[in-house]
Amino acid sequence: MPEKQFKFLIEGGKATAAPPIGPALTPLGVNVLQIIEKINSETAEFRGMKVPIIVTVDTDTKDFRIEVGTPSVAALIAKETGIEKGSKMPGKEPAGDISFESLVKIARLKMSSLRVKSLKAAVKTVVGTCISMGITIDSKNPKEVLAEIDSGRYDDLLEKAT
Repeated sequence: MPEKQFKFLIEGGKATAAPPIGPALTPLGVNVLQIIEKINSETAEFRGMKVPIIVTVDTDTKDFRIEVGTPSVAALIAKETGIEKGSKMPGKEPAGDISFESLVKIARLKMSSLRVKSLKAAVKTVVGTCISMGITIDSKNPKEVLAEIDSGRYDDLLEKAT
């Protein structure tokens, strides 16, 4: 069965038949609106964030599958903190504040794509993104939180969370 795969980065819940999706799928003779509806229903929870999706079409039967990725760590942090983008001057001017619990939630969501072996390593990766975005964690400098993670301060919480 000949399959064609297409990768798109779309705003959650807002896919349309306009480029890039429509022009890519229309030549295959599939019901583009049906595909758009399915993409929108499966990405609705990521409204306002860019979401990677893969559409696989069987060119003989016109059947299709949709795989929804997760938004970037930065997009998830922005959503949790209610900001549009990171600080212009990270380290000097905080753009927002996030709770440690929210960090763990994001780390768990992204763990499979971060290529890390433990939740602790995933959380440290998310903290790294907070540093570059200028986001404080429970009103603390993210570098301070990183040192606390390394010293084992959050080990109990991270072991319960796995």
